[in-house]
Amino acid sequence: MKKILLASIAALALNAWAQSSVKIEDAWVRGTVAQQKATGAFMRLTAPRDTRLVAVSSPVAGVVELHEMSLDNGVMKMRAIAGLALPAGKTVELKPGGYHVMLLDLKAPVAAEQQVPLTLVFEAQGGQREQVELKAPARALNAGAMSGPMGQGHQHGRQH
Repeated sequence: MKKILLASIAALALNAWAQSSVKIEDAWVRGTVAQQKATGAFMRLTAPRDTRLVAVSSPVAGVVELHEMSLDNGVMKMRAIAGLALPAGKTVELKPGGYHVMLLDLKAPVAAEQQVPLTLVFEAQGGQREQVELKAPARALNAGAMSGPMGQGHQHGRQH
């Protein structure tokens, strides 16, 4: 009887954990050229309940930041943000020209087809944190999904 009870509790805990997980789709990283020290990571995130993406890390970069781009008086500006809200059931797209992950101080170039490890940290409303590890394929610098300002080779400066 005790084993059944423990198994039931474990199953409920696993089910609650699975329900809290954020769905991550189409994650990718932009490849770089030899001297390039920064690149972006992109994906679609869907959370089953209100959640925030609060941190990202990767062993390929010295610094990893969440960024947003916005148009201000005709000038595209990029700035670091502390976190990104993921409203329940809504897909939030991290894409060139919008919200994205910046991989800064790259330790080596990112080659097309390379699998780039990323660790995403999500925080639920109650403060519970979930860490998700994934490998995102790098796409060639000139790949088709690179439309928008980030895909046109402009320089990125850190703005805080």
